[in-house]
Amino acid sequence: MEVILLERVPKLGHMGEVVRVKDGYARNFLLPRGKALRATDANRQRFEGMKVELEARNLAERSEAEKIGEKLNGKSLTVLRQASETGQLYGSVSPRDLASLLGEAGFTVGRSQILLNVPIKTIGIHTVPVSLHPEVEVTVTINVARNADEAERQARGEDMSRRRDDIDEDEEEAPSAEEADETTEEEAEPAQAE
Repeated sequence: MEVILLERVPKLGHMGEVVRVKDGYARNFLLPRGKALRATDANRQRFEGMKVELEARNLAERSEAEKIGEKLNGKSLTVLRQASETGQLYGSVSPRDLASLLGEAGFTVGRSQILLNVPIKTIGIHTVPVSLHPEVEVTVTINVARNADEAERQARGEDMSRRRDDIDEDEEEAPSAEEADETTEEEAEPAQAE
């Protein structure tokens, strides 16, 4: 089906372009959401009459999105979740969670604007893109931790996702203070014999 785009659609085209899309995509997404019109002669004339109004509306929405984007870009938010010792979350952090977290921080962002392909399932620091407008995209940093102390340490740069087993192995490899004293005594004895 051929449609006339009423706004910029990522990976499809810009406002005013006539593009061919699959029928289901047009019927289920583009047409109901007001992103496109069927490419008929009557709709082409209708689009020409609406073009100035659509461009003005798009410009106003984009400038407002840019203002919000300046405040939101690079913002760091903390999410506290229960997780195993290996850093695997017992649940996940989804776009819905991030939208409510951004709402609490004073930003009106819908969950469809958060471009998270798969939910976050591990502790650590994650960067998440947010599309405020089809032409304005910013990134926010999400710090996922078990508690506030861990979140603070992650923000400083410590790797909290390191397995507990790795920490135990490091402790076994490093000689204890008593073992270190014994090795220095053994090294000192042969020196006295000479």
